[in-house]
Order: sequence, then structure tokens, then C-alpha cells
Amino acid sequence: MRFEDALFNWLQIKVVSNARLDDQAAQETLSFFEQILSEDHGLSDYSIIRTDDTMIHVKYTKEGRSKLQLYPRELGEQLLTDIESNPKYN
Repeated sequence: MRFEDALFNWLQIKVVSNARLDDQAAQETLSFFEQILSEDHGLSDYSIIRTDDTMIHVKYTKEGRSKLQLYPRELGEQLLTDIESNPKYN
């Protein structure tokens, strides 16, 4: 999986897992993407450091260097929106 895809997928499931603490599937999926980021892409740290009106700020460390990636908030929260709008999951 490409790094950009793995980081974005991690972001979306992190948003879901933060909002749905009792959702075991979300927690397991989060662990899966954390493993990909660590093992396949060499990230030692990654977190959402800020969310403002329009962007989600993700900071990560790769090869000892900290980097910042910004994602449109609407895209980062899309999976959560989709889950919450589906009665099957509520």
C-alpha cells in the first residue's frame, strides 16, 4: 500500500475510533493501519495534532524527521459521516 494511502486511511479510522470508543472493529482496523505505517513505511510516531474549521493536521516522524501533512477536514471525517448516517451501525 502506498504511504499516502496508508496515512489517509489511518487518519479516517483514527477519527472513527476517537468518536466511537466502543467500536471494536474500528479499534482493530486502527491497529492494522498503525502496523502498516510502522512496519511498511518506517513511521515511529504519528498523530492528529490539530483540527480546525477546514483542515486536519497530522504530524508524523519518519527516519528521525518530523513532518506535517494537512488534510481537508471534510475528507478526513467522511468515513465517520458515512458510518453515522447508516442505521445499520447505530
